[in-house]
Amino acid sequence: GHSRGGGGCRCAAEREEPPEQRGLAYGLYLRIDLERLQCLNESREGSGRGVFKPWEERTDRSKFVESDADEELLFNIPFTGNVKLKGIIIMGEDDDSHPSEMRLYKNIPQMSFDDTEREPDQTFSLNRDLTGELEYATKISRFSNVYHLSIHISKNFGADTTKVFYIGLRGEWTELRRHEVTICNYEASANPADHRVHQVTPQTHFIS
Repeated sequence: GHSRGGGGCRCAAEREEPPEQRGLAYGLYLRIDLERLQCLNESREGSGRGVFKPWEERTDRSKFVESDADEELLFNIPFTGNVKLKGIIIMGEDDDSHPSEMRLYKNIPQMSFDDTEREPDQTFSLNRDLTGELEYATKISRFSNVYHLSIHISKNFGADTTKVFYIGLRGEWTELRRHEVTICNYEASANPADHRVHQVTPQTHFIS
């Protein structure tokens, strides 16, 4: 197995969808609130956002994120609705900077590295993936109602820094419905006392 905690990975060749269908399946990047996305420990500010791109652009190596102080990266990913997350692709470099472990946390906005001490919802041991073909399947029961996803790249294969070119997210998105509380009072039968018309004497007020 390629993961701890029951998740596995599978190659694109094992999937039945033609390439254009697979690209549609990895369309969750469109449901990310990019303005609020955070990548902690990125060496270049804002570069973490660039790895969430269309599936057909995953091999574009002009956009990537590299860690700064050490090998760790932490992505805080807010969605614009609720997501049922089914699979993840992590594409890196053909060297020791490729991530070797990924830990997922759901619905913990503004996570910091201190927060990664808690138990993740799922952990994966990663293989080197240079073409964006390996999918790691999530435990759907744990990731069926996700409005915020944190991806902690905790280790690589031994380099001082970690480099990521593409993160693909596969799943289903539903619009976030805002429930407003409305209190309605219904009368079972009209009470005549509640409907008396009171005579009001008009008054005129002058402001000087």
